Amino acid sequence: MGEGLLGSMETAGHGMPLRREAVRGRAGPMTLSVLRHFEAIEADWLRLEALPRNSLHQGLDWCRAWAEAHRSRLALVVGRVEGRVAMILPLEIRRHCGVRSAVLLAHRYNNINSGLFAEDVALSPAEQRALVRDLAAALRTEADLVVLDAVPLIWRGRPHPFAALTRVPHQNHSFQLPLKADMAATIAQINAKRRRKKFRTQTRRLEEAGGFEHYTPRTSIERHALLDEFFRQKKVRFDAHGLPDSFANPAVRAFLHALLDVPPKGHDHPLMLHAVRLTGLPGRPVAAIAGLSRKGDHVICQFGSIDEARLPEASPGELLFWLMIDKACREGAALFDFGVGDQTYKRSWCPVETVLHDLLIPLTPTGRLAASLHRAMVATKAVLKRNAALYHLLQRLRAGKLLPTLTE
Repeated sequence: MGEGLLGSMETAGHGMPLRREAVRGRAGPMTLSVLRHFEAIEADWLRLEALPRNSLHQGLDWCRAWAEAHRSRLALVVGRVEGRVAMILPLEIRRHCGVRSAVLLAHRYNNINSGLFAEDVALSPAEQRALVRDLAAALRTEADLVVLDAVPLIWRGRPHPFAALTRVPHQNHSFQLPLKADMAATIAQINAKRRRKKFRTQTRRLEEAGGFEHYTPRTSIERHALLDEFFRQKKVRFDAHGLPDSFANPAVRAFLHALLDVPPKGHDHPLMLHAVRLTGLPGRPVAAIAGLSRKGDHVICQFGSIDEARLPEASPGELLFWLMIDKACREGAALFDFGVGDQTYKRSWCPVETVLHDLLIPLTPTGRLAASLHRAMVATKAVLKRNAALYHLLQRLRAGKLLPTLTE
């Protein structure tokens, strides 16, 4: 499918007619259009997603899996320079409390976002402001606010092309471990003596219980069964702590199952499961699970779980991180990313902490009000997360464990 002129009609995958805007403006040398289908831009998308500056969460496989699972209303913003695609913002339109927001696909399930930009894209503050005006012209009839969340203003030495736009610090930081030539050099950054001692203790305890293996399922049946086991383990843990289950939504589960079926490209893959399996017990039960994504030399841990009934004293989750990091070193990765969220185990592994920002682009008066509320909410969340007891209470309220009528 090609791009239509303003007013042309398309048919979405579910059969509903959609008007495809082709509003064009200029931000320096860049012109904008908005597409509704991945196919219209697939070749350029694959070219841009391969560049190191762009997050794997804006990769085509990732975005398509989310959109198909959620039947997303797409708004794929495409920027061209002299006819060449130099930018793609893969957005979906969502409505909440009367506000229409254009957000990055899978935004709350992404650990780091960038959008997709050509290597040579660098916009001055004036060009960024002009781009915002053009974006407003393209999306104003269907969105009040554009939110690009969890964006590092500088990533691997490169400034983000939108760094001059209105922004607010994201309530969570992300944590990374630079990888060296081998495990010994890698853990030298983070108290190697203590790490080795802990690894020996974990290994000994599991060997005494009959042994273990680092398990990576290879068949489709095994992969999907292990992902279902992850969902089970997370539900048990969330229920035990009175927390909402962030993986309970069937569309979220369908999204993750779809990612498992995407074939790897060398070492690259949108999602691969790893586990510690107890080989000495009947049925070889799984004690810990993690889901990793990889693009180039960047590995991201998307999620993890443990079965607290299976030798918790051996810390199988910590052991699994050792095994995965060791494997990533041997396979030539340069960065192991523990993702967003400040947790003790992440700080124990990671010498690098990355501050993320939400970039806010109001398109209408309603959007300007929503942007102000967004800034206030993010600031409030950041304060609450520094108060563990109060944050846990609010999570229980959100889960419906306390005063359930408030959540109905």
